[in-house]
Amino acid sequence: MTRPLGRALGFITVALLAGGAIAVMRPLPERKPGEILSGPRVPAWVERIDTLGSGETITALLERIGLSGAEARDALNAAVGGMDPRRLRAGMKITLGAPETDTVPSQIVLHLAVDRMLRLTRTDSGWVGKEERLPWTTDTLVVGGTVGANLYEAFDRGAVRLPPAARSELAWDVADVFEYRLDMSRDLQEGDAFLVLIERQQTTTGVVRVGNVLAVDYTTSGRRLRVIRLPASGGRPRYFDEDGRSMQAMFLRAPLEFRRISSVFGLRKHPILGVVRRHRGTDYAASSGTPVRSVGEGVVVTAARMSGFGNVIDVRHPNGFVSRYGHLRGFASGIHRGSRVGIGQTIGYVGMTGLATAPHLHFEVLVRGVQQNPRVALASASGEPLAPSERPVFDRAKALALALLDQHSQGGPIVAPDSVSR
Repeated sequence: MTRPLGRALGFITVALLAGGAIAVMRPLPERKPGEILSGPRVPAWVERIDTLGSGETITALLERIGLSGAEARDALNAAVGGMDPRRLRAGMKITLGAPETDTVPSQIVLHLAVDRMLRLTRTDSGWVGKEERLPWTTDTLVVGGTVGANLYEAFDRGAVRLPPAARSELAWDVADVFEYRLDMSRDLQEGDAFLVLIERQQTTTGVVRVGNVLAVDYTTSGRRLRVIRLPASGGRPRYFDEDGRSMQAMFLRAPLEFRRISSVFGLRKHPILGVVRRHRGTDYAASSGTPVRSVGEGVVVTAARMSGFGNVIDVRHPNGFVSRYGHLRGFASGIHRGSRVGIGQTIGYVGMTGLATAPHLHFEVLVRGVQQNPRVALASASGEPLAPSERPVFDRAKALALALLDQHSQGGPIVAPDSVSR
């Protein structure tokens, strides 16, 4: 057989075998072009946000979003232990999830708190509840600024790495640190400068909150105050100046917690009498009912109505000091002549009794019977020094905190490791 003839017979044989194979193959079913590539389409998962309405019960909400009465009861039974329906607040965020083909949610997430959720999932055997807590990560952050109109505005401009609500909270926290040394409503001056070292806590969802204030460097009227938090094993945190003296003193600097003062010690026109007379005290503008606190430990010597002062309380303190609180709406429970009160204890409530045109507290200090400027009279000596056993811990915290504050003031990074708070 010649070589060309053999090659031709080989081609013919291959062609016959291929044709036979094709003949016995089962035909492919007809499919839509999209299905050939991706298979059957899975319905997309769809989520939407709802909120608990004012006066609305959680049962009513579940029925409103499409669950039957029986399904709502089953879902709530699955949630028992994870929540108290009576404590759910109006406006609570609720995430509803379901395949796009379903009209009734198969997953309901109740956002009980910024770091706590209750996930209700529909299964073949009914609803299943699972509580989930979001982890917090903590770092330390330095924020700084200068005082212009007030402390709130200063922190709003200086703490831009914090959300607005956290900035206001931080202003309150700093005011609390200095409540024995500075009246944040009266002693602040335009141009005062501050640096604050704080713990910043964040969740995976981006929620931010302020933790402990670890240190503050505050300069007012040329006077520099540097304060460090002593790491505490429990109880209320304690703060000391850089010399190791407690920030706590004999008197608080203000009878209200950081409020705006409507007038200050000195000459002013009395709002009702219409004449210029010596206003021997300080007025704090505040909403009616705001708690009034005793600026120091002592004994109530007056709790009665007194002409232009309206309802007034006088508290006698050691060393010939008497503090006076006027225009009160009323007295706190148990406050009467002879009552013993502690520093910071609520003794009454802001009002407008007596000669007052609007709710405010009139505050005076008398020393051995003579009215004194409260700003000067309450500027008592610094507090007690550290116990020797606490000194090493304080010195370590002080060295690290002040180094971070100094680093920021020199233009260094403002985020530091979490180890500073340990």
